[in-house]
Amino acid sequence: MDERYQAAWRRSLEDPEGYWGEQAGALEWTRPFERVLDTGRPSGQWFVGGELNACHEALDRHVAAGRGEALALVYDSAMTGEIQRYSYAELTRRVAELAGWLAARGVTPGDRVLIYMPLVPEAVMAMLACARLGAVHVVVFGGFGAAELASRIEDTQPRLILTASCGLEPGRVIEYLPMLEQALGRITHRPDACLVLQREAHRARLDGRHQLDWQTSVTGSTPAACQAMPATAPLYVLHTSGTTGRPKGIVRDTGGHLVALRHSMSTVYDIQPGEVFWAASDIGWVVGHSYIVYGPLAHGCTTVLYEGKPVGTPDAAAFWRVAAEHRVNVMFTAPTAIRAVRREDPEAEKLAGHDLSALRTLFLAGERADPETLVWAQRKLGIPVIDHWWQTETGSAIAANCLGLAEMPVKPGSVSVPVPGFDVRILDDQGEPLPPGEQGAVALRLPLPPGCLAGLWNDDAGFARSYLERYPGHYFTGDGGVLDTDGYLHVLGRVDDVINVAGHRLSTGEIEQVLAAHRDIAECAVIAVPDALKGQLPLGLVVLKAGVARPAEDIAAELVAKVREDIGAIACFRRCLVVERLPKTRSGKILRGTMSRIAAGETPAVPATIEDPDALSAIRTRLNNVGEEV
Repeated sequence: MDERYQAAWRRSLEDPEGYWGEQAGALEWTRPFERVLDTGRPSGQWFVGGELNACHEALDRHVAAGRGEALALVYDSAMTGEIQRYSYAELTRRVAELAGWLAARGVTPGDRVLIYMPLVPEAVMAMLACARLGAVHVVVFGGFGAAELASRIEDTQPRLILTASCGLEPGRVIEYLPMLEQALGRITHRPDACLVLQREAHRARLDGRHQLDWQTSVTGSTPAACQAMPATAPLYVLHTSGTTGRPKGIVRDTGGHLVALRHSMSTVYDIQPGEVFWAASDIGWVVGHSYIVYGPLAHGCTTVLYEGKPVGTPDAAAFWRVAAEHRVNVMFTAPTAIRAVRREDPEAEKLAGHDLSALRTLFLAGERADPETLVWAQRKLGIPVIDHWWQTETGSAIAANCLGLAEMPVKPGSVSVPVPGFDVRILDDQGEPLPPGEQGAVALRLPLPPGCLAGLWNDDAGFARSYLERYPGHYFTGDGGVLDTDGYLHVLGRVDDVINVAGHRLSTGEIEQVLAAHRDIAECAVIAVPDALKGQLPLGLVVLKAGVARPAEDIAAELVAKVREDIGAIACFRRCLVVERLPKTRSGKILRGTMSRIAAGETPAVPATIEDPDALSAIRTRLNNVGEEV
């Protein structure tokens, strides 16, 4: 393993205060911190006593340094055909004006402001305007329905709501105000007002009292200055799914988050100020918070905001067009997106005519990147394709190939090595460390590095219960995995994705890796189904690549034989169904748990985050008849 990486990683664990104190020097502090690390809290508290402002770090300091005319934000909408570009100076002006309007409406430090918007520049401005005032933004993904929206409003009690008249999906317009009104009808909390950005695809009728027009209300507002905030003050709350059905509000602090993001931009992504970074995600997810907004802008990069899909807007060349047109240097997306592109264009013929000479790295995260997809992208693009692993809770990568330190070999199927600051352990059921090569629970030894969750919103007990109690002295990630003899981490999926076959524990991720390697498979999922004899058995669900005409039963038989060959008879893998598509959330995660419950005869509610309800309905029919089919 590279000596430079090893030295940085070891120092971050042995001398965390020295290591992170140096990293914090890249920020502009209005008041220096008194302590780098306070271990009085179980997960640690960073840069205690220091003050700074996240919006200043992202915008104003670049203008003050003479880079006001540098390109900060590119908005590219495949839905409307618009491309807009904002310099650091222009974006700062627009954000300060919006912050001025918020301040005039009574927003003060610590107040919550809920943002329910599509991927438009004003959504980025809204986040930064809140940060400018020290208000806590609560971004809700624009595709969420009334129930999910209501739970987040009730949880955080926002003073104001910023929204848009509509969101755009291929072939349809999604009106936001009816969903917002339904959400408010379910709960007791009432925000003071709702600011509405009118879009040309649909102009909503506003009441003029509580529903205010963005353009006419904000234009001409007195710009607000940046409010210095304690480093430990919450910057935002972002909700993630909870096992109880109640979403967990992840609280991100200000100082630690900014230090961690600046560190990751240089250490993990190896990108320089002035270069172009594109995270093909949504601001409703943690990737959008970290790597559309705060990370690239704090580092002085150009960030790309893309409103569109990897396929269908208009075709499988959509990503290549955006990357070529805006001279993207580093790109970040989910494996699902690349699988969708590969399925539509398996030979990558649509790459032709797109100059990707500026693109030097593609990063994947959000779910397991099957080796076949990673190798396909690497071969077709001719650049390193790097799977890395992190969570909403951590805010940045836990494990990655840290290109800013050294470009180490890529191991398809592995998320590479722990990022400096993360002490990754593989533990058995009793919390004892396991040796290299043995599968167990992935845990992070405390304290957590800067940027990780500071807690759950109004739920300290839930924070301890969810993350800290299972393995004392560690943060439990919820994932299972293996550290190999080279120190590379292999994440095998959520621990509840482990199938217990006659007492033998098998990871669905291991079986999926075999299925995904088959030449005809575009994507796959393995779920547990009940079995009277063995308790549970694995069931494969596979989607074929475009143009595959071979009989489905032949392909299924080959897959069964291949799993038996690679994993062994112990897997008891006897069933594989070819399906049209797999049900997923809007962030690209396959609904394995929901499908497993259906297979067990349960009738789980349709998740609010589902991308294509019809796909789940089709799978439900197949699973209800699974006994007859196999």
